[in-house]
Amino acid sequence: MKKIIGILFVLTMMYGFSLFVYASSDMASPSLEGSFVTEKAKVLDILSDVSIKEYDEHQFEDLKQVVEIQLLSGEYKGQILTVENHLSNQAFYDIFLEKGDRITVAIGETTNDYELPTIYVSGFERDRYELYLLIIFILLLIFIGGFKGIKAILSLGLSISIIIFFMLPFILKGYSPIFLSIVTAIIVTTLTLFIIAGINIKSISAIIGTASGVVFSGVIAYVIGSLSNLTGLSSHEANMLMYIPQGISFDYRGILFSGIIIGTLGAVMDIAMTIASSMHEIREVEPSISTKDLISAGINIGKDVMGTMTNTLILAYTGTSIPLMLIFIAYDFPLVEILNMDLIATEIIRSIAGSIGLVLAIPFTAMTCGFIISRSASINRQKRMRILKEDYKDDLKEMYEKVKCDPSPPDSEDQETSNEINS
Repeated sequence: MKKIIGILFVLTMMYGFSLFVYASSDMASPSLEGSFVTEKAKVLDILSDVSIKEYDEHQFEDLKQVVEIQLLSGEYKGQILTVENHLSNQAFYDIFLEKGDRITVAIGETTNDYELPTIYVSGFERDRYELYLLIIFILLLIFIGGFKGIKAILSLGLSISIIIFFMLPFILKGYSPIFLSIVTAIIVTTLTLFIIAGINIKSISAIIGTASGVVFSGVIAYVIGSLSNLTGLSSHEANMLMYIPQGISFDYRGILFSGIIIGTLGAVMDIAMTIASSMHEIREVEPSISTKDLISAGINIGKDVMGTMTNTLILAYTGTSIPLMLIFIAYDFPLVEILNMDLIATEIIRSIAGSIGLVLAIPFTAMTCGFIISRSASINRQKRMRILKEDYKDDLKEMYEKVKCDPSPPDSEDQETSNEINS
């Protein structure tokens, strides 16, 4: 009960601190005239449509659909309006609407009550289906994991909250992304493992192993990235940061390495906890195992997991680059050109640095867990000996006095007792 209360207290303090940071972080965007708000709507009817044939034949003409929509949220909720859905002949941007579609619209602010708002079709409504998927995920966690599933949901929620309310606001205020990501990784790891496994040797060992692997991953990525002159501007999102209204000068390279640290955290935490838990079970089954053999067993366990976990990281990064790789193959780009592109070098360094952090977490966790378990066993042994001496102190004293006062030679049983007392 004390442990549960302690964990809840720590979680409450961390969450309250995160909210305080978020509230004081000046994240609000400046108010701009003519800004838009996003609301939900439903397509009631298509008044004027564009066929696929027309779309293909008129590649350089401005085409449009005229649709009747009903607003489902916001100030104008319930109103039925007619809007134009312009098509630019670019599949990435164009949205073909059909009757019954649920969409999002951008509504411009009006300067007076007599002016009609400007409305643009901005996209399809997707948050409902995201919510459905989230509910399925939560129900599966609870159904299969039971109480541990509930703890997993709690730890996941706290992890996301810490990133959103702690790390990101401080980055937006100009603080070092790498330092903040390391601090965030340690906080997330500590809270997650304490919630999932409790405050014990396993958790402490896994926390130390995870922190070591993540820090080394960040350092290696930073050094190699600096030597290879990575800019941190390889993605469109990073370029967009240059034009945010807050006018902050970001450390783009630091943001890149910050993403590497957070991106590898889950996999490193997983392998560290696997090793620590396995070593703890080995010690429970074989209490007499030496520290050296216990560490060796932990490293061997890590070797078995290492192959699949490194594949997980590499494949995760590769999966997001499939369209880009198809472009390279289709246009037959030379390998030298591909490897020296900022975008490709960034992804390669990101994936390999993360994998190095994962591999280094294996010996760090094994050695930490081995020494902590051995030290704990030694302390427990000494504690048990003190308790035994206190419990049998009077009996031993009485036996010693009896042997001391009896001049007759002791029989074999008394001799053994005397030897035990003297020892």
